[in-house]
Amino acid sequence: MINWRKSSRSGGGGAGGQECVEVAQLPGLIGLRDSKHPETGNIAVCAQAFARLISDIKRDSLSLR
Repeated sequence: MINWRKSSRSGGGGAGGQECVEVAQLPGLIGLRDSKHPETGNIAVCAQAFARLISDIKRDSLSLR
């Protein structure tokens, strides 16, 4: 069973405070999904890519190319 969890910072802004992403530790990967629509699936990235994503978000330097 996969243990999906939300950030303690989830719930602020947009859509009545319902915007959030859930994360899960998968074998060798980090899973991400929309908590409002978990049936639509998830994406999985390696831990290094996830760490880079979080770092870019915190620095507000996310590049969408």
